[in-house]
Amino acid sequence: MPDGESHIDIERLAFLTCRGGWPGALGLNDKAALRVARAYLKAVVNYDISKVDDVKRDPVLMSRIIRSLARNQGEQIPFTTIRADVISNENCDLSDDTVENYVKVLQKIFLEEDMHAWNPNLRSKTAIRTSDTRYFVDPSIATAALGLGPDDLLNDMIDWGFYFETLAVRDLRVYADALDGEVFHYRDHNGLECDTVLHRRNGQYGLIEIKLGGDDNIDKGAKVLLSLASKIDTTKMNEPSFLMVLTGIGQYAYRRKDGVYVVPIGCLRP
Repeated sequence: MPDGESHIDIERLAFLTCRGGWPGALGLNDKAALRVARAYLKAVVNYDISKVDDVKRDPVLMSRIIRSLARNQGEQIPFTTIRADVISNENCDLSDDTVENYVKVLQKIFLEEDMHAWNPNLRSKTAIRTSDTRYFVDPSIATAALGLGPDDLLNDMIDWGFYFETLAVRDLRVYADALDGEVFHYRDHNGLECDTVLHRRNGQYGLIEIKLGGDDNIDKGAKVLLSLASKIDTTKMNEPSFLMVLTGIGQYAYRRKDGVYVVPIGCLRP
């Protein structure tokens, strides 16, 4: 987590979501730090995208596609949906192939990284949805693309939850890598969905739901985790090492009576 803060109040969390984890932001005052992601995004759109394969690409179109991805952070959206969203919001026309080409460029320059689906051994014959979930590598990319600042997030807690999820996924990926693991997501055809599964290469794994905060949201997250854990066939794979609701705010981590850990993001350590 940026700045190594263990307890982060809601205003600070909004700032960190928009500032992101840019090393260049350290040491700058808050106003200047918020401009780092916007400056980077401008450079990517105007210069970097045309350096990939030496193909000249339209910066205006790329900006529109990035904004669409920003509006759909943490969603399993196909290229056809991105295309429809761009056309609807930006009043332009383009093909699915063009959208795919531009999104893959963002992946090649490490601006966007999809999360793969987790396919565990389950007691039932539940069909697993295998579509990737789309995330920017840093939450500040999404907020910069949409021109959002900390006050905008504080005034729209629902949308902020999606950008906080991107922040949490970024941190979990860093910690998973340190633990010789990878982060996945789970969703089945019945609608049961778990935000993240941290799976180590030694077979150990933990189920994690991401919630900005609030007792009701924590309860909902815990219910999802317990439901998925009950479906695991432990005769064919290990049982989860832990169940965790990862929150944006909170003073301390604790273990609920049902065994689910509630952990503020500032308490994470690799």
